[in-house]
Amino acid sequence: MNRFKASKFRHTEARLPRREAWIGGIRAGSITSCGNHVKASCRWIAFNAEAAGVLGIVPLECKDGGKRTVSQLCCHSDVVTDFDFSPFDQLLLATGSADEMVKVWRLPESGQDMPSNAGLTLGPGGGPVDMLQFHPTADGVLASGAGKRVTIWDVVQQQPLTALGSHEDQLQSLAWKRDGRLLGTSCKDKKLRIFDPRASPTASQSVPGHENNKDSRLLWMGSSDCLISVGFSQMREREVKLWDMRQFSRAMLTVALDTSPGEKTSCTASKQHLRSQHSPRVSRIHPTPGSRQCRGPCPCPRCLPHGHPACPPVTQCRTEGSTRGLAAVPRLALDVMACEVLRILQLTDTALVPVSYLVPRKSVQDFHEDLFPDCAGMLPATGAQAWWAGDSQQVGRVSLHPARRPAETFTSPVIACTQLQAANTGNTGPTDADRSEGSGYSSPSSLASPGSAATSLSASTGPSSGFASSPSQKSLQCILGPSSRFRHAQGRVLHRDTHLTNLRGLSLTTPGECDGFCANHQRVALPLLSAGGQIAVLELSKPGRLPDTAVPTIQNGTAVADLSWDPFDPRRLAVAGEDAKIRLWRIPEGGLRETLQEPEAVLRGHTEKIYSIRFHPVASDLLVSSSYDMTVRIWELSAGQEALCLRGHTDQIFSLAWSPDGKKLATVSKDGRLRLYEPRRSPKPEQEGPGPEGGRGARLVWVCGGDYLLVSGFDSRSERRILLYRAQALPDGPLSVLGLDVAPSTLLPFYDEDTGVVFLTGKGDTRVFLYEVTPEPPYFLECNSFTSSEPHKGFVFLPKTACEVREVEFARALRLGQSTLEPVAFHVPRVKKEYFQDDIYPPTRVWWEPALSGSAWLAGKDRQQCRANMRPADMTPVSEAPKEAPARKFVPASVYLEEKSDEQKKEELLNAMVARLGNRDDPLPQDSFEGVDEDEWD
Repeated sequence: MNRFKASKFRHTEARLPRREAWIGGIRAGSITSCGNHVKASCRWIAFNAEAAGVLGIVPLECKDGGKRTVSQLCCHSDVVTDFDFSPFDQLLLATGSADEMVKVWRLPESGQDMPSNAGLTLGPGGGPVDMLQFHPTADGVLASGAGKRVTIWDVVQQQPLTALGSHEDQLQSLAWKRDGRLLGTSCKDKKLRIFDPRASPTASQSVPGHENNKDSRLLWMGSSDCLISVGFSQMREREVKLWDMRQFSRAMLTVALDTSPGEKTSCTASKQHLRSQHSPRVSRIHPTPGSRQCRGPCPCPRCLPHGHPACPPVTQCRTEGSTRGLAAVPRLALDVMACEVLRILQLTDTALVPVSYLVPRKSVQDFHEDLFPDCAGMLPATGAQAWWAGDSQQVGRVSLHPARRPAETFTSPVIACTQLQAANTGNTGPTDADRSEGSGYSSPSSLASPGSAATSLSASTGPSSGFASSPSQKSLQCILGPSSRFRHAQGRVLHRDTHLTNLRGLSLTTPGECDGFCANHQRVALPLLSAGGQIAVLELSKPGRLPDTAVPTIQNGTAVADLSWDPFDPRRLAVAGEDAKIRLWRIPEGGLRETLQEPEAVLRGHTEKIYSIRFHPVASDLLVSSSYDMTVRIWELSAGQEALCLRGHTDQIFSLAWSPDGKKLATVSKDGRLRLYEPRRSPKPEQEGPGPEGGRGARLVWVCGGDYLLVSGFDSRSERRILLYRAQALPDGPLSVLGLDVAPSTLLPFYDEDTGVVFLTGKGDTRVFLYEVTPEPPYFLECNSFTSSEPHKGFVFLPKTACEVREVEFARALRLGQSTLEPVAFHVPRVKKEYFQDDIYPPTRVWWEPALSGSAWLAGKDRQQCRANMRPADMTPVSEAPKEAPARKFVPASVYLEEKSDEQKKEELLNAMVARLGNRDDPLPQDSFEGVDEDEWD
């Protein structure tokens, strides 16, 4: 009879949602790991983001048809290899990383910020963590695989219960049996192993699995003794094998699928055993029912005739994009009244696509018991220590019927949620442990039934970039997200009369660590292509066409590596050369009139070529430099000697930057590390953290009052991107990562501390990106970008005092072209330009006056610069402008029209109709035609 038995899921339909229902605006990671790259609980979806050590977090359901906000959880200092949600506490997430650590996080309720610190940390485990899985019946038990070993953790005690060996090669997957008694693993040595962790650390059963040692996965068929493995055959065909533990010597059934380089990943829909398979980089999903096909306890050779399909395919779903990962939504989150038996989340490069599998039924108003049997609930059967002592109680089963489904939820005592909130908000309150009773678990809290309140993602009206269903009830900011007050900023090149033209012999081959040229509020220094490291110094107050003859220059004597103006002395220019020397030049008053050949001073100390130099922002006569000798040196110019030497770099230093208060120094280097120094305390870095992945170049700048660091660099695919770090937590990785475009040049950042706007462009670009940086999510608010008609060779910003306040100009830059130097003004369009826009111009730092001397700073003193108001004396602040009475836009008709009777209205209507017909006494056109006389008719 089994030969003719049909699956009740044979008519299952896969429904792909419209693009509007996709969760877009994401950038999935491309790392290679044993994980699925995406997981889901009844509350949240987590996926591997593009940045190393970062997970993307997005709500599973979209409340009120609103917008989904994709948040970032900065987990580790290295790539996140695998992660898993607790089967009981829907907010508990465990993450594993190549940094050998396992961290457990409590995600917030919807609408709150992501945690900045993990609730607890396990490890290090002696190697990169490859896989994680929570125990299916006991709360606080977690299995992690690293290298050749599986470790079973008691998460509450933060101690390992046991370590499982017997593996001869790299682990590829692990899976708990649904009853929690056994653990199965697949390994690169082509063997499948079954462990009873409480009985022995060695495998109780072992059998050769797939003949190819490429990636394989293992999956138990619920609580039965059957399991499924997916892998590759000797001919590199992807295959599925069905195993029975009671006859584990060979596979009961082998089904070959296709040939593809990506491994198969399986996910099961619990009791239904509806299994979905996918491969990374392949756009096809194969769901098949793996339920038992006989009346016996399992499918076995005695009750499966020859050639019987134990896993008959139900349907295939071909998707649009290539797949990065696949995850099944928990059954408690399915739309059972729509006969949704399975929902798959497909992770692509730029979106999360929910694919719903529905069984067509005539009645969609009734609950179908045959499709939705009772499933495991969300209350654990036991705790970690009780399970380890031999307790094998099973999780209670609950009905999926919306009316009979329990409303309670479980909060694990692994991490007290109130304790985490107190750490994040500074509030104190009783912890979950204080509220727990009896078993040590917190009391259940009421929550709406997921089945009755949740709706299918495919029917959602609010994707990540969508609109709410009732905009009149929400503000535009809530619908579209926060926007920058500078979003309409405009950049324009000033009149040609302000340009410097006919620039000849410019050096366009300065190192990538150099901006190409430098400028202050009086003059600009341009490296020339001539031998001997010549530098042209031009006065900004004398625009126009330069003569065809040679202009006076600075003879540096060696090729220029970097150059910088002293902010407190506009006539002093520091030039770093490729001969490992720094030369200080003094420009005569009024500009160069003759060639300079002798520097004011020469600083010696580096042994290799110098990368970059920067003056101290607060103290006078202080200069910092970085070199190929892997050192960073601070020079006291008044003494003409080296004052401090910072070490700790292992590769080329791309960039360095002083903090706004001048106390700290940050560097980014080719070894992919960010370093933070307090030079007066120690020559070693105070903090280190992961930097950009790419080794092509990077820049950094302090933002948000010196509390954050913004780094521009490349990813592993050479895409330019910017990363935001918390300066006090560099090891935690970036808070936010934003990809911009693909281009060969490094983005040069300039940050305006008064407005919070960062400008980003590179040598050879035609576009300048503008973003307002905020310390709260989403961190980067996009503004209008500036585009030029031809590529620029350099883009340098002038001090804030160069801006024209009356034109609402908040930044001014100099754009270096092939032979011209053009000023570019960035302004904000405002209606009342006659008033001083005090919301755009806060008191600015007096950058031209030092707060203290370099010797005082080296002695340990700190002072801050004063601030000055930029408001002209004859302008009134816009905040003090008189309030105008709003003009009345709509006037009632009764103001202009008198009340008329019905007879008057009828008369006016008839007159109007007659007027449109015209005058009836006018002659007709045919009356003017000439005819024949009447006697001519005879």
